[in-house]
Amino acid sequence: MTFKNLSQVVLDALSLHASCTLPSIALPPARQRLVVASGNALPTARILFPEDNVTFCSESGYHSVLDADSSLDASVVVSASGSKSAPQIIDVLSERGLDPWLVTCDASSPAATRLEAARVITTRSQPEPITYNTSSYMGMILSKTREDAAAIRSHIVGEVAPLVPSFASYEAFFLVLRPEFDVQREMFVTKFDELFGGRVNGRCYTDEQTLHAKTVVPWQKELFLLFDCESAAVGDERLSIPLPAAAGPAAMMAVGYYVVGRIQEAFPAWFRDHMPAYLALQPSFFEKPEV
Repeated sequence: MTFKNLSQVVLDALSLHASCTLPSIALPPARQRLVVASGNALPTARILFPEDNVTFCSESGYHSVLDADSSLDASVVVSASGSKSAPQIIDVLSERGLDPWLVTCDASSPAATRLEAARVITTRSQPEPITYNTSSYMGMILSKTREDAAAIRSHIVGEVAPLVPSFASYEAFFLVLRPEFDVQREMFVTKFDELFGGRVNGRCYTDEQTLHAKTVVPWQKELFLLFDCESAAVGDERLSIPLPAAAGPAAMMAVGYYVVGRIQEAFPAWFRDHMPAYLALQPSFFEKPEV
């Protein structure tokens, strides 16, 4: 697979989802549903299941939730790959009588094959560099919000790309979102973690949150990226990024990821160069110890 920076992967993902029919993500009613996800699957899950009667947790916390909450009567796992920790989580939820569903991009994955086909909701994705998870989570979100992927792509190409400056003169980036996108803040922080490690600082808050002691220490090398919002005079270096009209979570994800990908292009190829070693190492993180 030819390596692509995140910005190109975003455009490719939007083209994919504009070309196919999106499934529907709808589950039977439940008294209290447990949703288990990890990484950026967790904020994705919060978008997929905005109902009040849902308990969210990561793979590291679901055991304690199961032990503490007797009201749970249904469950769903959100896992793009359907591998890593997902098969074990499916097993535990089944043993607890919670009849899990799975939202995934791989209907033949280890997690999916543990369930009846009718309990597996499969969305589209395409091959990407490890950890990008762009077409996967974007497809899940689009399946819920029914936003127009082609229109989002046109907006990025026509309205966002021409605004992007040379990011190389900055060493830190502060992304400012509208309050309705608060649940997606961690998605962008995670992308900075994955692409840059500790070499480039990335922060993300809503415009209201920026007013609460986030800018006590100023720095001319930190660029404030304001996504269709105007936070009160914070940041010496600012750039406004427009969102499409009536933008939803998929548009916010696509535009934000695209801009982060353009930041990636401005710096040395740290992610690309270290990716093969991490790709070889990652499976060992999920191997079960011998007993």
